[in-house]
Amino acid sequence: MKKFKIYSLAALMSTAALTTSCGDDFLSASPTVQPIAGAPATEGTILSSLGSTYQILLFDSYANNNYNGILLMSDLRSDDIYKGGGDAGDQSMLYSLSLFNMSPNEGLGLWNIYYTGLARANNAIIACENASGVPENSLKQYKAEAHFLRAYYVHLLWKLYGNIPYFEEPLTAPYFAKQYSADEIYTEIMDDLEVACEDGAMAFINNTGANQGRVCQAAALMLKARVVMWQKDTSKYAEITNDMATIITSGKLALMEDFDAMWLDENEFCKESIFESNQLPEGKTWSSGWQGYGTNLPAFISPNGLSDPDGIFNGGWGFGPVRQAAYDMYEDGDLRRAGSINDWREVEYGKRFQDTGFFQRKYAARAGYNPPPGDQDLNYCNNLRLFRYAETLLNYVELVKMHGQSEVQGVDAQECLDMIRARAFGGDASIPATAENIKLERRREFLGEGMRFYDLVRWGDAATVLTENDAAHNSVRTYTDDKKYLPIPQSEIDKCKGTEFELKQNSGY
Repeated sequence: MKKFKIYSLAALMSTAALTTSCGDDFLSASPTVQPIAGAPATEGTILSSLGSTYQILLFDSYANNNYNGILLMSDLRSDDIYKGGGDAGDQSMLYSLSLFNMSPNEGLGLWNIYYTGLARANNAIIACENASGVPENSLKQYKAEAHFLRAYYVHLLWKLYGNIPYFEEPLTAPYFAKQYSADEIYTEIMDDLEVACEDGAMAFINNTGANQGRVCQAAALMLKARVVMWQKDTSKYAEITNDMATIITSGKLALMEDFDAMWLDENEFCKESIFESNQLPEGKTWSSGWQGYGTNLPAFISPNGLSDPDGIFNGGWGFGPVRQAAYDMYEDGDLRRAGSINDWREVEYGKRFQDTGFFQRKYAARAGYNPPPGDQDLNYCNNLRLFRYAETLLNYVELVKMHGQSEVQGVDAQECLDMIRARAFGGDASIPATAENIKLERRREFLGEGMRFYDLVRWGDAATVLTENDAAHNSVRTYTDDKKYLPIPQSEIDKCKGTEFELKQNSGY
């Protein structure tokens, strides 16, 4: 299967990958070739530019000499995991991130990584606009893919930083752009998603066949739901409720019966999968994270010096240990606990900072998932499941039962919750679809998938849940509303000083 994928999506990316050896400069699009205004673009040119844009999905765990997997960065601000690692100073900016006291001088590599994605998506869109001799249906698909990818990268910057620079044309030196408010960015994202969600532009789902790993319409609908719900744009709640119902009634997706097996290599692109990053166990090196196909996340979040008696899991670096409270939140008989958390309390490994004995399982380092040669800790093949059907079901339940939307297309919200529970317990385990139960089911279902912090913020629960005095695990922190966003990196503010594009720092920093 891995070799098959090399010649499917990875083949699409090959031209761009061969020319990519270093990071793109803040807002510039180098090294991807910038389109010349009005110049005709062949289908090969468009595919090269589009492949370069997809490639950013493979870089967020290690690029720009930073270890910044987006799922981990999102969950570090939640109540599910601690920072971990060697000590407080090991990747100290991640400790600051987890305590809500990151300074503008402590940057995350995700800023550069996702701005690179924005620049490359712009190039792909411009190439589509200049298309010459490209079949109409193919061109429509490429446009939809490029607009989705731009929306995806920008929505991550938007959720992380809020008020950010934005641009849609290749920039000239000194590569600065106007800073938009978070509300203005929301409008830009939604404009892109209107293109990506158009009926017939892309296949509804791409989890089988030669297009595995490519964007699909269902993924665009899922991204729209995340964006609208984060913005709390109630004017669009009825629309996204209907979108979720459209996915549910399509008959093209279903929950995978075995929750634990869903995360195995052989079950990538399973019937529950809507969109995944297509990681391959090769190509990344310590000298440059801006190449290759592997992910570092499994090594990063697995216990240091692990001796797994069953030989299933490898050791790692000991970051992201799971909190005791997250382990305890599962009811007896809930199979998601064993499928989400490895309990290593009785197994030999090197105890590190904020150790609990519990570690994330879904993307854990597994034996055989990073074969030699090469820099093995950077090249695990675990695909990140970015959107899956369980989220569709729980979005629908929340929109109907918590936000007062009407049930549509004959989809019963309680039955959707019952399906999630039945899979979790291997049989009927129905509970009422109350706000409290819906929130807890999302936490149980998506541990380690980068959703919990954003859920707490949009529900208005963050200040209560995330403020803590956990001295035993060196986690004393206070969440306030001005910690919704991270600080704009000071280095970027300094670059723009004295120009018409001066960046304004987010409040509270």
